[in-house]
Amino acid sequence: MRVGFNPNKDQQNSSSEYFHQIIIPVYIPDLEGYFKDSLVILRFCLDSILLTVHKKTFITIVNNGSCAEVKHYLQELYVKGKIHEILETTNIGKLNAILKGIVGHNFPIITITDSDVLFLNGWQKAAYTVFDNFPKAGVVCPTPSSRSLRTFTANIYWDKFFSKDLFFSEVKNPAALKNFALSVGNPDFYNKAHLEKYFTVSNKNEKAVIGAGHFVGTYRGIIFEDLTIKYSDYKLGGDSENKILDIPVVKKGFWRLSTADNFAYHMGNVVENWMYDEVSKLEQNQTESDYHLPSFKVGSNWSYFVKSKVFGKFILNKKIMKYFILWKGLSKDQTKNYLK
Repeated sequence: MRVGFNPNKDQQNSSSEYFHQIIIPVYIPDLEGYFKDSLVILRFCLDSILLTVHKKTFITIVNNGSCAEVKHYLQELYVKGKIHEILETTNIGKLNAILKGIVGHNFPIITITDSDVLFLNGWQKAAYTVFDNFPKAGVVCPTPSSRSLRTFTANIYWDKFFSKDLFFSEVKNPAALKNFALSVGNPDFYNKAHLEKYFTVSNKNEKAVIGAGHFVGTYRGIIFEDLTIKYSDYKLGGDSENKILDIPVVKKGFWRLSTADNFAYHMGNVVENWMYDEVSKLEQNQTESDYHLPSFKVGSNWSYFVKSKVFGKFILNKKIMKYFILWKGLSKDQTKNYLK
């Protein structure tokens, strides 16, 4: 039976002091074989986040069926107040874990990251700079890629087709691209041309690289406000990332971009000495950011259909794209092997 009146009834939630959420799905079922170094990698990831974020960052961990050692480590962080939320699930898959992290909150900025990413000082500020200079930015990745130019980017080419703001620039940090290639076990992931030039869009003195990767990205929260997909059939891979992380961005008329410099490293599943070195270089971020995301009108379904479906079939075709990138600044020699 119930006695009395619940004092919380009809009370509105107070506004949050945080405006930037980070969601990290964690799946480490054991500490053997493929996952032997995964707990150390996770520590590097979370240490780098805790050192580099400003004080108005809300950290959500989705423990996606990890082993007892991982669960104990995460619980320690929560008890110490270093992270704000732990969601415990069985292994429901990466994208379903991400969806659980999004639901129940209303943050204007959301970073979604794998648990093997090492963040560098200044990554949040770099993302905010891209949002400020490119109001159409819907997601910003802190690791630029020369090979991202054909992944859900047709709307950028429609908007900037004849503009001189769209051109190939010298790669600012080729060593970081090489490190990424090594981290995914493919040292030939980027060829000579990729390490020399990447496709950029500019606004006055600021540049952003076309396209954004999946393993880490900072999104406008509005991207996920009316997701029609509530569940993914895949534990990992398939078309789940496209449907939940890519298409909603371009459907709302936003661009997928990356920072011109490198502000994070992909570590993979094996501990290496450089990781200790990079974490040791990080400085504690003491700032209390009051950043406000610039507003931008969401695009229509018709605009999405024309730009990404119809025009996208044309411009993203390799044969057409070859001439487009030649026109936009690549040399004939670089163009030959640029579109893998």
